[in-house]
Amino acid sequence: MTIAFCTKSSCQTVAFPGTKLPFWAWADLFPLLLKNYPMVRFEVWLTRFCQWALALAFTLVVLMGYPASSLAQENTVDYTLTDLSYRDFSGQYLAGTSFAAAEMREANFQGADLSQTILTKASFLRANLAAADLSQTFADRVTFDGADLTDTIFTDAILSSSTFTDAKISGADFSGAIVDRYQMAQMCQYADGVNPKTGIATRDSLGCR
Repeated sequence: MTIAFCTKSSCQTVAFPGTKLPFWAWADLFPLLLKNYPMVRFEVWLTRFCQWALALAFTLVVLMGYPASSLAQENTVDYTLTDLSYRDFSGQYLAGTSFAAAEMREANFQGADLSQTILTKASFLRANLAAADLSQTFADRVTFDGADLTDTIFTDAILSSSTFTDAKISGADFSGAIVDRYQMAQMCQYADGVNPKTGIATRDSLGCR
């Protein structure tokens, strides 16, 4: 097989054995294509540029996406059925995690963000939840007995069948929360204070008369 490369001024031929172009022949043809056909050179350059741009874009996505994915993974730690008694979680961002049926006796969650967490059947017996954010939590059948709930935010939380015996609730905000009537009546006997973040009085948030 003979292949001719022609320009306006001359022609150059390359001969290969057989009737079909062998695979290895491209090693000889490629330099001639680049030399004689500028458009081919441009297409090769464009292909390489696109490959480089794609690799750069992928690298940027990986580098920029890593912290977000790492944070998401950190915030979805599952503490279900664990014993976290006396642990210190003060000031930590724990939103969206699960503490279902976890034992957190006398643990410290002061100022922690526990919004949108699952707390079903958990125990915060004598725990410190002062100024913590428990808004929109699913906290049914949770023990808050003896806990420090000073300035704690419970807005829109589900607190059905949860107990608050002897809990400190000064400044706590229960706006929109679902609380058993009995527990509400008990807390209204000594509820006081105004939440410093929401500006809502504890008695008003409980619907006390």
